[in-house]
Amino acid sequence: MRHALPTLEDVARRAGVSTATVSRCFNAPERVVANTRDRVMRVVQELGYTPHFGGRALASNRTNTVGAIIPTMENAIFARGVQAFQEGLAEEGVTLLVASSGYNPEQEFEQIRTLIGRGADGLLLIGEARSREAYDFLERRRIPYIITWNYRAGDGPSFVGFDNRQAARRMTEKVLHYGHRNLAAIAGITSGNDRAADRLAGVHDALAKGPQDARLSAVHESPYSLEGGAEAFAELMRRADPPTAVVCGNDVLAAGANMQARALGLHVPQQVSITGFDDIDLALAVQPQLTTVHVPHRRMGHAAANLLLDLCSGKAVRHSIQFETVIVERGSLAKAPES
Repeated sequence: MRHALPTLEDVARRAGVSTATVSRCFNAPERVVANTRDRVMRVVQELGYTPHFGGRALASNRTNTVGAIIPTMENAIFARGVQAFQEGLAEEGVTLLVASSGYNPEQEFEQIRTLIGRGADGLLLIGEARSREAYDFLERRRIPYIITWNYRAGDGPSFVGFDNRQAARRMTEKVLHYGHRNLAAIAGITSGNDRAADRLAGVHDALAKGPQDARLSAVHESPYSLEGGAEAFAELMRRADPPTAVVCGNDVLAAGANMQARALGLHVPQQVSITGFDDIDLALAVQPQLTTVHVPHRRMGHAAANLLLDLCSGKAVRHSIQFETVIVERGSLAKAPES
């Protein structure tokens, strides 16, 4: 048999105060005398009372919750940034609801509808690749949202992120600087993923303006997993003219390629160089450690929280924030081996 939950009236009766005083202890504690506030909160603890914020939400038309939809929870690509985002929200007493779309646009749209249906005041979305229908829905509902992990200049949605295409181009230029001329790429699945598509486009940009004898001999698209990176790398190395450098779409793919190189008896970077993207902890856990693109995940997450909160409260109009990435050179990239 379930016991009745303690009510606001139960707290007020035991503490010897009015229900209005109990409400003020939660909503405006600075307006309650310290001794009275302490007595009320002791009773709250004793009874196990939890305030119901529905009435406040109806009155203010806000629930103090924000939603975030990320493509995957299976690896650490988004963990650091989302953690910083949550910390920024918590500083203002806002709760984060997180959903994962599995890189499925239809599933993401359903999650957008669900989070808004549950009263989310705003949304954090990863990348811009989604249907016009989803954007139209957000506009009709007048829900503030920001797009992270990518950046576009100009009018339109608010971006808090970085230029994936430019970052990948710079990494590829670094690989060319080390004398590599036969390159291959292990990219994420580019369909429906603007970040993966931009990174692959950046590789092509660098080669188009690079040495005339440089070429991208093969491109393998793979899900973001160690197994996917390993399988793609093994396929590349079976080619009649295997690449001397493999540019990977993220650190997970690069770590899988690195592991497969060892399994094949290949020495990284003496026989083949491998680069990553993101600079998550995994980049330091493999041997040799990965040369990669450092993404300022935590700064990006905090900035996203601040901007979204400002949009939700009407303190800001739509604008975008761009972060710069840097190349971190470690042991997985070296000069091209002699022919």
